[in-house]
Amino acid sequence: MRTKILDYYLSKQFILSILFGILTFVLVFVIVDLMENLDDFIDQQVPQNIIFQYYIYFLPEIIRLILPVSILLACLFTVGKLNNFNELTAIKASGISLYRFMLPFLVIGFFISLFAVYFSGWIVPKSNSKKIEIEQVYMKKNLTTIGANIFFQDDVNRLVNVGFYDDNSKTISRAGIVLINNDDPTRLSKRFDCQRLQWDSVKQKWIGYEVIENNFLTDTTNQVYFHNNYEFSELNFRPEDILIKQKKIEEMTLTEINQVIQSQRKSGNDTTKLEIDFHSIISFAFANLIVILFGLPISADRRSGTVAFQFGMNLFFTFIYLAFMKISQSFGKNGLMNPILTAWFANIIFLSFAMINLMRVRK
Repeated sequence: MRTKILDYYLSKQFILSILFGILTFVLVFVIVDLMENLDDFIDQQVPQNIIFQYYIYFLPEIIRLILPVSILLACLFTVGKLNNFNELTAIKASGISLYRFMLPFLVIGFFISLFAVYFSGWIVPKSNSKKIEIEQVYMKKNLTTIGANIFFQDDVNRLVNVGFYDDNSKTISRAGIVLINNDDPTRLSKRFDCQRLQWDSVKQKWIGYEVIENNFLTDTTNQVYFHNNYEFSELNFRPEDILIKQKKIEEMTLTEINQVIQSQRKSGNDTTKLEIDFHSIISFAFANLIVILFGLPISADRRSGTVAFQFGMNLFFTFIYLAFMKISQSFGKNGLMNPILTAWFANIIFLSFAMINLMRVRK
């Protein structure tokens, strides 16, 4: 019963401190970003309600980024308060070890990390997409024509060019399909030019209309055929794949990134960068648990100095962790490391340091 009351007390203080940290860092982040974008808002005469929407959609990305630092701050505040009122001394004197004391923090951190995977993998991309849409429409930033002038590889020897795609009718205007010679990749074997390419939801195939088929027999000889309609049964891409291919990685959910990875693999393309991005989203979510393992033992040890010194030291190691993650990703994207190991390498290294530090601190 005594430990249950203690767990409830520590959990309450920890959660309130996390919420305080999130609120503080969000306000700082928004104010700084607002100062940076103020000229753009004024120059483009962006309405106030749109500016408000912009930061509402930006909020999930901010929370994703500052959550580990907020949790670290919460650890320091919670334990610092216990130290100031000698409550931590009383807890240790009652026979509760440091490991048992850390249990409610770790449980909360674990569930926050699980939630962060879902939050970062599905909620943040959707809000980022809305934020980028506001930037394009009202701030004239990141301008792209959605569904227009798309080039991609559909198979090992097949390239597709999309002139314009209408998602409502699932129709491509001015589509080009190029087949590369299997024996000689420097030569074309066939090319299709479609005035219109439409998705047949019943047959689950693309149907071309007003199709010109150009067969390249030799370098100087070719045969040309015209088809009123032509059924492309060998095409791998589907309507939903077209718009996904134009999305930035920060706009894509984990499901969409995985779809692109599978599609790229079928096409024979290198998927290393996408795999690193996919696994990095998951690994970064578990940084919330690692900062607890790293920061809490230092905060609980009075020999580590003042709260300000502890916060400065832990914050320093947090930024070292983030920098280390970026560096390892660079090595991985150059093909020097396995994608999964690349994404988790920083977590593995700093988890090892955290465990060594935990064993060093007095229990």
